[in-house]
Amino acid sequence: MMKLVSNSIRNYHYHYAEIGLRLGWLSRKKNHMSTTTVVTAGKGIEKERVDCVVIGAGVVGISIARHLSLKLGRNVLVIESGSTFGTVTSSRNSQVIHAGIYYPPNSLKACLCVRGRRLLYDYCKEHGIPHKQTGKLIIASRNEEVSKLNYLLHRGNENGVEGLKMMEGSEAMAMEPELQCLRALWSPTSGIIDSHSLMLSQMGEAESHGTMFCYNNTVVGAHLEGNQMCLHISETESLQNWDTKSQWPPDIVLLPKLVVNSSGLSSASLARRFSGINHGVIPQSYYARGCYFSLSNTVPPFKHLIYPIPEDGGLGVHVTLDLDGQVKFGPDVEWLNEIDDISSIQNKFDYTVCADRAKKFYPEIRKYYPSLKDGSLQPGYAGIRPKLSGPGEGFADFIIQGEEFHGIPGLVNLFGIESPGLTASMAIAEHVATKVPRI
Repeated sequence: MMKLVSNSIRNYHYHYAEIGLRLGWLSRKKNHMSTTTVVTAGKGIEKERVDCVVIGAGVVGISIARHLSLKLGRNVLVIESGSTFGTVTSSRNSQVIHAGIYYPPNSLKACLCVRGRRLLYDYCKEHGIPHKQTGKLIIASRNEEVSKLNYLLHRGNENGVEGLKMMEGSEAMAMEPELQCLRALWSPTSGIIDSHSLMLSQMGEAESHGTMFCYNNTVVGAHLEGNQMCLHISETESLQNWDTKSQWPPDIVLLPKLVVNSSGLSSASLARRFSGINHGVIPQSYYARGCYFSLSNTVPPFKHLIYPIPEDGGLGVHVTLDLDGQVKFGPDVEWLNEIDDISSIQNKFDYTVCADRAKKFYPEIRKYYPSLKDGSLQPGYAGIRPKLSGPGEGFADFIIQGEEFHGIPGLVNLFGIESPGLTASMAIAEHVATKVPRI
């Protein structure tokens, strides 16, 4: 029997209300249902009518659910395959609030990052979310990198990033005595955030406006009946033996007015299992694994974020601080191959950090931190980035598709929501709301 689990979270503290309920529970939950009728489908599968379904309880999915319930008055059900919220990309990143420097002008990444940063800082101040506007130095370690730094300054100014300043190496090294560089670009609006506290706060707001979070359940596909999307939901635990070829019989079918596919790493894989969608509008998925190492046995050498010139697939092995001032380095870039759709949907990625990878970190870090001692890097954690461009293919923007792209009423797909997804999350929620059909 599938169980629906709700977490009620108030005042940034866990208050778990685990409710083991039968499938008929949804039909009695009138604030989430547009009808109380239970229809029996073929093979005894029940169907339930709901208002909105958000797939994925990461930082972006939570922000979307909050916006839909708080700003639009919609009744939202968030379906999450994991046992709690924010366990995948949302908890496996640098926790950085980006300024909006790196992205082409007028791209979604540029516009939503700049808008999202402002919204995020305002939200953090209003709700007491731990954060710090540390500022960031993007540094050139070699002469050939200086032109790239000038290019980033120009791009950041085009994107409306405030306070950018080019520095001589001596000025940057006066700010950070352990740093070595030729020149640096100073970004005062960059910072760090406790994303877990952010998610707790936004979940509390969403739940207080009627949103229900349902964990340990996976969307395994969908089909169309006329213009009605029918979402197939199964208990996550039952999917252990699911192969890559068969259609998995769902435990329940939901009939929502609105579906937001915000499932992160599995968004494209899941969309390909929506019967009736034009597969030509679904982008190719690429996955880049990145490892972090923490600095041990030393006083933290830096007070600001330190970033090298961006590299293929990422922003380089950079210095990130946590809110206690501890230093970590990463991520690197390791392109993953042969990830099938089912493995993606079930989050069957390897997050192990091999200690031997530190051998590649030391020379990269010593380009700007020459005093780094042997043996001072300890394995931290790893994350996977859902990318829309492969090795050497350059920039790929966020893709946020409504009916105008795929022709399915009430479906919004989010693809390639990697960095700066955390920074842009509240702006992404605003953007998704513009694609939501009015009721």
